[in-house]
Amino acid sequence: MTKIIKQFEHIKQRIVQAMHSSGRTAPETVTLLAVSKRHPYEKIQSLYELGQQHFGESYLQEALQKIEKLSQLEIIWHFIGPIQSNKTKDIAQQFHWVHSVDRLKIARRLSQQRPIELPPLNICLQINISNEVQKSGFSTTNIHDAIKEIISLPNIKVRGLMAIPAPVAEGNEQFIKQCIPFQQLRELMLQLNKDYQLDMDTLSMGMSNDLEAAIAEGATIIRIGTALFGSRET
Repeated sequence: MTKIIKQFEHIKQRIVQAMHSSGRTAPETVTLLAVSKRHPYEKIQSLYELGQQHFGESYLQEALQKIEKLSQLEIIWHFIGPIQSNKTKDIAQQFHWVHSVDRLKIARRLSQQRPIELPPLNICLQINISNEVQKSGFSTTNIHDAIKEIISLPNIKVRGLMAIPAPVAEGNEQFIKQCIPFQQLRELMLQLNKDYQLDMDTLSMGMSNDLEAAIAEGATIIRIGTALFGSRET
């Protein structure tokens, strides 16, 4: 058994165990997103052949090369990195999902540039859930004003929210502390659904060091990179 197969099986086992521990009984409600940035396309192909379909990329030019190289495969591509305005056209045309919509301008551009012959682009609104000055994203307060316009934009579908909380130091209460921002994100999505009659169903939250806490709080997409692929190329 090769290393990547072992790592793939280990992550899937962690997800199943986390769901069991939190009382979630439907495995199809959590999607494993393999974060393949800085990894060669051959590794993506290997995981795809093992049954992995969802892959996440952060660097546009690198991603476009992989998308072209693997165009014969039925991969669902997710863009998860920071978005510059001059990159929105290619993102709108080439991806199925975008997790990192962090401002109204980006949502508008993705809407305008999504080809009408394609299905609506699935987007998650990035929330700066820990209020970190170095991170982008909507705040839990200004998201209310922005979402009113975003939900009216054509060619995009607001599927849910994404967040990368501040890391929590190891210790006896690490799990409890990790759960707090994930709970806040879940409650925010429920509140937005109620306030604006929405049907958002996606919480993109949790990585290799906190996936158990994320799943306990309702994550539907878990983003895993190094724990699947090994160390990244530089």
